[in-house]
Amino acid sequence: MPNLRDVNIFQTTFKLIPMTNRFIFLSILCCICGTLRAQENVLSYVKPITGTQRMGHTYPGATVPFGAVQLSPETDTLSYEMNGKYNPDVYKYCAGYQYEDKTIVGFSHTHFSGTGHSDLGDFLIMPTTGALQLNPGTADRPESGYRSRFSHSTEVAEPAYYKVKLEDDNILAELTASNRVGFHQYTFPASDQSHIILDLMSGIYNYPNKNVWTFVRVENDTLITGYRQTSGWARTRTVYFAMVFSKPFKEYGHRNYANDVYKGFYRKFDQTKNFPEMAGRQIRAYFDFNTTAGEKIKIKFAISPVSTTGALKNLETEIPGWDFDQVKREGQALWAKELNKIQIRSNSREEKENFYTAMYHAFINPTTYMDVDGQYRGLDQNNYTANGYTNYTTFSLWDTYRALHPLFNMIQPKRNADMVQSMLHHYEQSVQRMLPVWSHYANENWCMIGYHSVSVIADAIMKGNAPFDAEKALEACVTTARHRNYDGLGYYMDMGYVPEDKNGSSVSKTLEYAYDDWCIAQVAKKLGKTDIYNEFIKRASNYKNVYDKTSGFMRPRLNDGTFKAAFDPLQTHDQGFIEGNAWNYSLYVPHNPDDMIAMMGGKKQFTQHLDSLFTMDLPDKYFAETEDITRDGIIGNYVHGNEPSHHVAYLYNWTGYPWKTQERIRMILKKMYHPGPDGLGGNDDCGQMSAWYIFSSLGFYPVCPGSDQYSLGSPAVDKATLQLENGRTFVIDVKNQGDKNVYVQKVVLNGKPLDRLYITHQEIMDGGDLVFYMGAKPKK
Repeated sequence: MPNLRDVNIFQTTFKLIPMTNRFIFLSILCCICGTLRAQENVLSYVKPITGTQRMGHTYPGATVPFGAVQLSPETDTLSYEMNGKYNPDVYKYCAGYQYEDKTIVGFSHTHFSGTGHSDLGDFLIMPTTGALQLNPGTADRPESGYRSRFSHSTEVAEPAYYKVKLEDDNILAELTASNRVGFHQYTFPASDQSHIILDLMSGIYNYPNKNVWTFVRVENDTLITGYRQTSGWARTRTVYFAMVFSKPFKEYGHRNYANDVYKGFYRKFDQTKNFPEMAGRQIRAYFDFNTTAGEKIKIKFAISPVSTTGALKNLETEIPGWDFDQVKREGQALWAKELNKIQIRSNSREEKENFYTAMYHAFINPTTYMDVDGQYRGLDQNNYTANGYTNYTTFSLWDTYRALHPLFNMIQPKRNADMVQSMLHHYEQSVQRMLPVWSHYANENWCMIGYHSVSVIADAIMKGNAPFDAEKALEACVTTARHRNYDGLGYYMDMGYVPEDKNGSSVSKTLEYAYDDWCIAQVAKKLGKTDIYNEFIKRASNYKNVYDKTSGFMRPRLNDGTFKAAFDPLQTHDQGFIEGNAWNYSLYVPHNPDDMIAMMGGKKQFTQHLDSLFTMDLPDKYFAETEDITRDGIIGNYVHGNEPSHHVAYLYNWTGYPWKTQERIRMILKKMYHPGPDGLGGNDDCGQMSAWYIFSSLGFYPVCPGSDQYSLGSPAVDKATLQLENGRTFVIDVKNQGDKNVYVQKVVLNGKPLDRLYITHQEIMDGGDLVFYMGAKPKK
């Protein structure tokens, strides 16, 4: 409601407007108010709980767009290892939270969204009352430790806000965040034994030796600083923090659970209680308070990649006060701004929830990796300052090059250009002189295959979003692609393929290297580097070297040139492929679908292959040994829950059956996505699954990033307005759209019929109108 002062100002202003113009003024005001309402209401469609059950691996906690802090609950503390071996149950906890669980262990400040491997879970905080317990207890007996039961009935998950009742201690927990600061608000009962536990042992994909060192300083009775060093997926990772309480604690202490033989001369002190310096590998600290009924204890917790001074500066800059609701409003305003970059119209609330939840998940990663003053820790473990750009981390590039970064080039071009600059600085700091493969927190963890930074860089350059030195970027791409001792690349360069008996997942690597090489060739051609173009356009044809015409599939070859004898095209394990099988991966030549189709028998035979992929049955035994593929993400033998197949449904556009693309796309949208805890058919993979949904709902998809074309599909929205950073708008209008009307009858671009099955990036960036006319029958 407006206050009296607002009303008086409005009345005074209105009287000054001539009578003839008052109607116009009121009309404009109504439009503005309507826009504001739309921007506020869009948040109600976001369901952060989506994907938190089973395979989605998302988290429900508080973060802002591309934020460095992801403040979210942990629902268990499983170790990565069991009896010296990998514990497969830990896979469920890549994001720290599983919807089926009944207890919460605490709230930590760093998480990945939707990954199939993990790290992080730093600085777990848990409020408790009663006798102090410094162990987490167990899920079946939470009262044996500091964990607590909870119910989804008291759980609220919104953009930049999370709330839950911790039932065992009758504490209401609320979380919000700015970019680099997590803000906790805990409402306590009356107690003279209220505690805040800071667990520096806890972590995701944890194991006994993961903590290298932890250090805590009690600066005064409200301010704590320190850091944590870990060696996990990122093997050399240090995160600094500054933690401030809203009221002084009455006493504090810690316990070091490490069995250190050497005690040093610190043994002169009783370090366990009220000693202001804590250091060790396995530390849990506590801070005690007296609380009255309904009293709120607030905590601001800032992180930094550089220093505790940087963390404190982040805290003071981003959240100087103690108004929790204001920080929540500011965080949600940031989300409203980003989510309204695409405004959709649909009669289906489920469609809106799917779409804006996908937007939300797409805008979580990559994450900011620098302090407010631009300082960050580099790959060489030295400190740098990002001048004129935001430095990012969390690059899950095997996943995100396919659709997430192309989506950013369309509606987040400034951020995507900054991400490319971050990759280029990674290259400069790399002793290997390689662009990132899968990197986070100033570390390369080498996860997955290919060198798909190349794809992201090429896509930005070819689409004109390159406010960086393109020639230096090309040099980085070429140097990376010539790195002979990386993952079979020397064999690939010499033989034209990776031999399976020398390097596993050989077919997947050959195919993905060939695509990346095509991307390099396109940039070289654009920059006039003929020698580089000739080198890499030749390498881009290496997919032909692993095609076996006798079986009709891509097939692993051996070092002697023969194809692997024991071969099952349905098997996803130990057949030359990673997270896929020959049926799916044989369709991966995104840079030359026409040649792939001809090579595999022509359009008719290829169409039959595609049809079979979607309609056949893939028995469980074929993916029993593949952790990232489950029944949740499979339609027939088409594996949507894993990224190598994300372009496949669009390939009918190259065979003369575009209506089959349209039919398949709408089927996948319905089967693989819905708003709910189990609403994702596979790992969201830092936004890639969500980016597929966004593009496909709009009616087009980047089958081949690095080209300027988007292949047309079947839009699932009634209308969409893209608010572009260049100030223009691109409107997608869908006539007669519905669950049965999935077939495109005609497409009109800016008033003229579109006689092709793609639109270009420039056509979108120029703004305008794309109109789909839909019907219930295929237009053959």
